[in-house]
Amino acid sequence: MNKTELVEAIAKQTGLTKAASEKAVKAFTNAVTKELKKKGKVQLVGFGTFETSKRAARTGKNPQTGATIKIPAATVPKFKAGKALKDLVNGNKK
Repeated sequence: MNKTELVEAIAKQTGLTKAASEKAVKAFTNAVTKELKKKGKVQLVGFGTFETSKRAARTGKNPQTGATIKIPAATVPKFKAGKALKDLVNGNKK
């Protein structure tokens, strides 16, 4: 599912217009992004948690040349699914 399909699904389920649904999706992604930039986390009980994680510097290999390269440390976004979402995906609850 891409963004357009998500907007359509939200519009259909909520009765909102596609324009209003797109604003809602954009507002959600902006709010999550803003919080993650502050190194915070967004927890949606029953769905999951968006947070950041630090990745240490490491060495890697260029797959084309085989040359060793240094990969710098980075802060990366991470999503951890909640138990209720995992159960629904695995068919344990309806």
